[in-house]
Amino acid sequence: MTVIKDLPSNNQLEYFIEQARQTTAITTAVVHPVEGNGLAGALEAAKQGLINPILIGPEHKIRQASEEINADLGSIQIVNTEHSHEAAEVACNIVRQGEAQALMKGSLGTSELLGAVLHKESGIRTERRLSHLFVFDVPNYHKPLIITDAAINVVPDLYTKKDIIQSAIDFAHALGNEHPKVAILAAVEKVKANMQSTIDAAALCKMADRNQITGGILDGPLAFDNAISKQAAIDKHINSPVSGEADILLAPDLEAGNMIAKQLIYLAGAQSAGVAVGARVPIILTSRADGVLARLASCALASYMVHHGRKI
Repeated sequence: MTVIKDLPSNNQLEYFIEQARQTTAITTAVVHPVEGNGLAGALEAAKQGLINPILIGPEHKIRQASEEINADLGSIQIVNTEHSHEAAEVACNIVRQGEAQALMKGSLGTSELLGAVLHKESGIRTERRLSHLFVFDVPNYHKPLIITDAAINVVPDLYTKKDIIQSAIDFAHALGNEHPKVAILAAVEKVKANMQSTIDAAALCKMADRNQITGGILDGPLAFDNAISKQAAIDKHINSPVSGEADILLAPDLEAGNMIAKQLIYLAGAQSAGVAVGARVPIILTSRADGVLARLASCALASYMVHHGRKI
């Protein structure tokens, strides 16, 4: 795959998809795809050569959904289950047996799927905290932008943030970025005793100095403006190797990350894709509001992770 630094501007997600098409499709357990939108996304990804789907859920509902969207399931494997909870458990079991390289969310709640993933005995958790990564193609930013965590960890503590950052760095490595730059966001650029996000940022940077976090270049606390704009950093007299060149934005909490992500989509015209990391395999978490591009790009990102061969 072509490395991230070679990506053209303004069609970055399409480029990820094109590169993933040139590799072997990854076997993906699609959990409870009983509605047309979710099933169509999996089938389109299969058509594009990104995934080899295993459809897991009530077979009669899956086939009914396929009829509603006029899709031919052909020889695609279907594993029949009674309900969504069983589908999530069966999908995790398939992963544990080495028969699937990724999970894909169908028509069930994220919490239900992740509950099965994180189950102490039957799940596919690892020692690292599960987290979510958005990858954005922002029209007025010169490279892909990763934002984490905007979907799973509500109020992450210091050690959870450590895992979130390390997973994001490893993910960037899978995309071909050998030295990703991480901006640890807060409302201000100075450490304030009454602002926990700034204290965490300072601690995380020192953890990187002590090799507790590896593979990236960290700086923080940084406000959003001087993380993204070199000129904003200059105006505020901030000398940072990350300002204006951030590859990864670490949000202080889920609410902040989610707001940044949706503002980029709805106000800045950004395109996005996303995956959950920290389990044995990448988890493709798509929303019912996601379009075809987001679904395909999310599958492509999972493909990068699998073919990179790195546990993230």
